[in-house]
Amino acid sequence: MSLSDNTHMQMALAEARKAFQRDEVPVGAALVDWRTDEVIAFAGNRPKELSDPTAHAEMLVIQEACRKKGLARLPDCDLYVTLEPCPMCAAAISFARIRRLYFGAHDEKGGGVENGPRIFSSSSCHHQPEIYGGIGAAESGELLKRFFLEKRMG
Repeated sequence: MSLSDNTHMQMALAEARKAFQRDEVPVGAALVDWRTDEVIAFAGNRPKELSDPTAHAEMLVIQEACRKKGLARLPDCDLYVTLEPCPMCAAAISFARIRRLYFGAHDEKGGGVENGPRIFSSSSCHHQPEIYGGIGAAESGELLKRFFLEKRMG
């Protein structure tokens, strides 16, 4: 992993921490133009705040980047997210034609990339990004564990 990859994952982790503070499941994402290393969009989960079950960090950054670029596809972009994307987000990543997916913690229950339905392996999937899992997994996993522990205790 390069220094810029680590920087981008740190940005995603910062967004996850902000989501935690908003009482949202702490997942963060950053979308980067791989040619220029420009961060196009970054966000944390907001389903509760926006009353929108689709307001996952990945969906928010994909939507913002598409608006900014005026495009429906983002083949020059790499996505950094702190948790393995769910099936909905994996499908959106495929539809957006994102070049590379870097994710932190694996999600054995709700994942859709290396766990669960494995969206990119489906015969109906038209685009599979390069996938790099486990980037910053320890920090991402600890943040999630702390969030859910506090929920159970509180």
